[in-house]
Amino acid sequence: MHLHEFQAKEVLKTYGIPIPEYVVVSSVEEARNAMDNLGWDEGVVKVQVHAGGRGKAGGVKIGKSKDEVLRYVEQLLGMKIVNSQTGPEGMIANQVMISPPIEIAKEYYLGVILDRNQGRIVLIGSPEGGMDIEEVAEKYPDRWISIAVSNQGTIRSYHLIQLAKVMGWNWKRSEPCIKMVEGIAEAFVESDAMMLEINPLVQTKKGDFLALDAKLTLDDNALYRLPKLSQYYDPTQLSTFEREAKKYDLAYVAMDGNIGCMVNGAGLAMATMDIIQHYGGKPANFLDVGGGADTEKVAAGFRIIVSDPKVKAVLVNIFGGIMNCKTIAEGIVAVVSKQNIKIPLIVRMEGTNVEEGRKIIADAQLKIILAKDLEDAAKKAVQGVIK
Repeated sequence: MHLHEFQAKEVLKTYGIPIPEYVVVSSVEEARNAMDNLGWDEGVVKVQVHAGGRGKAGGVKIGKSKDEVLRYVEQLLGMKIVNSQTGPEGMIANQVMISPPIEIAKEYYLGVILDRNQGRIVLIGSPEGGMDIEEVAEKYPDRWISIAVSNQGTIRSYHLIQLAKVMGWNWKRSEPCIKMVEGIAEAFVESDAMMLEINPLVQTKKGDFLALDAKLTLDDNALYRLPKLSQYYDPTQLSTFEREAKKYDLAYVAMDGNIGCMVNGAGLAMATMDIIQHYGGKPANFLDVGGGADTEKVAAGFRIIVSDPKVKAVLVNIFGGIMNCKTIAEGIVAVVSKQNIKIPLIVRMEGTNVEEGRKIIADAQLKIILAKDLEDAAKKAVQGVIK
């Protein structure tokens, strides 16, 4: 789950990491009242969406007067940000954040990620802040460092020495910048995060360190034990289909093809998408109903798929281990019998109660094509799109 910038800053603040003053508003009137109360005559206005590259997209403005700030607030509220992170549907800014300008002397990058290749928490730093870390690594290979640290977030003195050498800092633990390093590692671990970055981490002309911008991505699977952080969930930042899928606890990812996929299990979903691609088709989505889905959940997943106008055929591929093929069949029949579905629907089922599931579909006398195996199902789906 992604957090907005202001939410990430709220988390950082609880770990002693200094952040600039800010207010978050959803109307010009709120902005005017906030600036009057705080006595601000200028400010930086930033859209709050779950995506980076906001500045490049025109989502960050510097107002040199109160009137100019308010004009930017009006301009940016409701703005749609579209880039590689948002997908073609884009994300709408329902809120903007206003902060007073900061006199910056130096920008840095500081982040923590979960590196699945190493199975470790990795601390990343660079004195080239304000850029994507991938761009820094490519352009300035000697100006960044990644350090695998303890999965408990413990940072050893030799880690700090290595980091400080690249960053140009004094490595003593009493230094404010070093305390920030320890704070971000602690925040990462205790938030069950997958990624936490401060970019830029700035040093002001007065010598203070501030987290000027922040991103925080949490592990969805850990939200049950993070009730406070789970409240940061913002459904407006998801696509229509993703919002609907989340209501039913379905794993859904939109793709750019035209063959809808409903599968139980991530591995089977990947295999299904691969074989569709192998036979010349393109998957329109990844939808995993999971191992313990009931009829309602299956029906919801199917409705989501067929609601997508890009989908020209649907392939349902179910292996009944924990999942019962009868349940899948009942869910499909429940939806198809109520809707006039005009696109090809191919179903391949194996495993628990498979014969009962196939019988339910056959007895329903609906326009559902039963496939004998996955290869046959993929070929039929691709052929259905071509027709």
